[in-house]
Amino acid sequence: MSLLAVRNLGKSFGAVVAARDVGFTLERGEMLALIGPNGAGKSTVFNMIGGQLRPDRGQVLLDGRDITSASPQRRFRQGVGRTFQVAQTFLSMTVAENVQMALISGRRETQELSGPVRVRHRDEALALLGLVGMQDAADRACSALAYGDVKRVELAIALAGQPKLLLMDEPTAGMAPRERAALMDLTASIAASRSIGVLFTEHDMDVVFGHADRVLVLLRGEIIAAGAPDAIRQDARVRQAYLGDEHALDPPAARSPA
Repeated sequence: MSLLAVRNLGKSFGAVVAARDVGFTLERGEMLALIGPNGAGKSTVFNMIGGQLRPDRGQVLLDGRDITSASPQRRFRQGVGRTFQVAQTFLSMTVAENVQMALISGRRETQELSGPVRVRHRDEALALLGLVGMQDAADRACSALAYGDVKRVELAIALAGQPKLLLMDEPTAGMAPRERAALMDLTASIAASRSIGVLFTEHDMDVVFGHADRVLVLLRGEIIAAGAPDAIRQDARVRQAYLGDEHALDPPAARSPA
């Protein structure tokens, strides 16, 4: 049984069809990229899987359980973690406190808080920060971190819910090229070691083809191609979809200098 099974998802906004009969599976430990040109429907599909949008039709199954109508909070408790294009952290809190809050929320302890957050689940928070290389910054305010480090903290926050499925929306947006590769290398390593399925959207094709096990390509709300990165890179229909940037799918060494 696949970790995630998406079946015939459809969504329209008035006369605009944003997703039409979208279906795919995701396995444990797999890195699956969802790409497409602007307006292809990536955000719509992503948000239907995350619970921010209700599909007009179709199903989302997690470990065989239908979560199509579940709220984002319920999905979180059933094993769906998420990071966002713009990192979501409490800037006034310390790095450790951000992760501790995620642990508290995931265990439904928010109603029981009677003391400072910093005394709850600190050892577990530090272990998660160690996993993403941020333990030394545990007592710094998130507001004092470089953006690449904030992204690592956000990953630790997502891992606090012990996700089976991790949704990453433009995970490397706003990061320098070297930081992008490091973050995705880290994510792939964690996904493999913990058998977490990762679905991510991304505009940086170097990130996609360098880190995805498989790639899904959306165009006008429909999946037009699915397969291994090398096969997708050579697919004629995919290259046609990206004609606005004719070199977008080429390996870095093969691109013409600007």
